[in-house]
Amino acid sequence: MSALPGGAAEAVPLRAVDVASTRDRLLAAARSVVEEHGYGGASVAAISVAAGVANGTLYRHFGSKAELFVEVFRDVCGREVDAMRAAVEQVGQDGRPDPVERVLAPLDVFARRALQNRTLAWALLAEPVDALVDEVRLEYRRTYRDLLVGLLADAVDAGALPPQDAGLTAAALVGAVGEALVGPVSPRAEPASGTDDSLLSGLRDVCRRATGAPPRGPDRLPQGDGDRR
Repeated sequence: MSALPGGAAEAVPLRAVDVASTRDRLLAAARSVVEEHGYGGASVAAISVAAGVANGTLYRHFGSKAELFVEVFRDVCGREVDAMRAAVEQVGQDGRPDPVERVLAPLDVFARRALQNRTLAWALLAEPVDALVDEVRLEYRRTYRDLLVGLLADAVDAGALPPQDAGLTAAALVGAVGEALVGPVSPRAEPASGTDDSLLSGLRDVCRRATGAPPRGPDRLPQGDGDRR
């Protein structure tokens, strides 16, 4: 609503409300279908059925299926970034934050959430997608990297890590975690030789060594926010 002279409110036209509501339903439906079937299984027909609209309705709100997927990708990746940032904030709630743990915590949470929703993780990480969607995929990889750059720089400043090129280390960590997860979350994944916890523990150890952090005893894996929904 917008204010009119005298304090009265101007009602939002019902047509605008209907358009926004339908668009939101399409986005929610597309996200749900992608979570269950990946991008390859997210047909216009499947999304329309899930949203309760006719097939042609999608194209009245989005220029193409790819444009819809761009919005879905941004929404899902935004949630991942929020979960990673929340994991950082949870470190040191006792008032003694560990600078190295602040680097590892968001990587732990990202990997754990990926393993808890493999279909969605495959769509985010490696499933073949339209070029428009792939651009957003790269954009969010840079966002993940930038988050780690700041945390690595803080750890170096605190003397917890040796001097290093934080940008290079961050990019390497993002790449290593993503590549390590592609196999396990792939629809063609071979039976795992170990548990998810063993994979997460090993990945955490790799990331710790990559930062140059001094060795320590067995790490306790934080649970973080494992719920993607």
